Amino acid sequence: MSRVTAHINLAALTHNYGVVQNYAPKAHIMAAVKANAYGHGAVKIAQTLAKAGCRAFAVATLEEALELRANGITHTIVLLEGVLNAHELSQASQHQLTLVIHDDYQLKLLSAWQGAPFALWLKLDTGMRRLGLQAHQIAAAETLAQGHHLLGYMTHLASADEPHNPHTQAQLQAFETLTAGKAGARSVCNSAGIMAWHSAYAHDWVRPGLMLYGASPFEDKHTSPLQPVMTLTSQILSIKPCSRGDTIGYGATYVCPQDMRIGVVAVGYADGYPRCLPVGTPILINGITTQLVGRVSMDMITVDLTPIPDATIGDQVTLWGEGLPVERIATYANTIAYEIFCGLTRRVQFEYKTLEA
Repeated sequence: MSRVTAHINLAALTHNYGVVQNYAPKAHIMAAVKANAYGHGAVKIAQTLAKAGCRAFAVATLEEALELRANGITHTIVLLEGVLNAHELSQASQHQLTLVIHDDYQLKLLSAWQGAPFALWLKLDTGMRRLGLQAHQIAAAETLAQGHHLLGYMTHLASADEPHNPHTQAQLQAFETLTAGKAGARSVCNSAGIMAWHSAYAHDWVRPGLMLYGASPFEDKHTSPLQPVMTLTSQILSIKPCSRGDTIGYGATYVCPQDMRIGVVAVGYADGYPRCLPVGTPILINGITTQLVGRVSMDMITVDLTPIPDATIGDQVTLWGEGLPVERIATYANTIAYEIFCGLTRRVQFEYKTLEA
C-alpha cells in the first residue's frame, strides 16, 4: 500500500453522470475535466465518461486538451479560456479543438487566421466580470464568426451555489436579453446551476464539474444524490502514548488534556493535506471518527487514537471520501471542495476502481 492513495471509484463517477442526466434530461453534457479533472486524473475520467455517453469535454488550457487528444479522446474538447496567441490557435486547429471567444484580442487572432474554420462558442459577460464579451462587442464577434461554425452562446454564473442570491436571476435575465432572437445553442449551467437552476437553459448544454466528482456545491448537502468518487487514505506510521500535559507537534500548540494514545499518520501538506486544518478536523479509522491533534507537518499528521483502542500500525486512515465527505474537510479548512481536490501532489498514488471490478 502506498503511504498516500487516492482511490478513484469510476462506478461512482458514472452514477454522478446519471444524476446530471436526471437533472437535465434534455440537455447535452459538456463535462468539465479541467485541472486534471479536479485532481482526479483527466484521462481516466474522460475515458470513463465517454463510455457513459459523454460527447464533449471542457478544459481550461491547450495543454489539458492536448493531453486528452494524446490519450485517444476524439470527442469534442472545448477550450474554456480560448487561445492566448497565434501558436495556440494553430495547435487548436491541428487538434480540432472548439474555441470559446471572450475577448477582442481573440477576435483579432481569428481575423488573421487563414486555415480551416473553427467551431466556436461566444462567451458573454453577464455580471461575473471575469471573462466574456460585453454587449457592444457581440455584433463584431458574430460578424467574424460567419467564417466559422458558431455553435452558440455561453456565460458563467457567479452565485449559483447560493440559491437565494438574486444575482443569478439578474445574470439569467441579462443573458436572455443579450441572446434574444439569436440562432445557436445556449450554455449557462455549472454544477450549482444544474442542481438549483436546472430550468434555466437545461434543454441546451450544461457544464457539470464538481458534481461529477461527487461533491455538492451547496452548504446544505444532506439530500445530495451524489456519490464520492475520490477517497484519500493513508496509514498509521507510529503510535505514541502521551501523558496529560505533553505537547504535540510543531510549535507545541496542542497540549494533551489527559493521557492519550496518539497515532502518527503518513500524510502531510506535501501530499496536499492542507496545513491550515485545525485541531478537531475529523479523521476516519476503522470506521470510527476521531480527530486531528497538533499541526499538519510536511509529511505527517498526528491523530487521537484514544477512542480507537484496537488501532495498530498499518491501519488505513481515511482523510476524506467515502464515510467522510470532502465538503466537511473543506469547511474545517475554510475553503471549498474544489481546492481540496486540486491540491493533491505528485506524491499521491492513484488507484482506479474500474466499472468491472
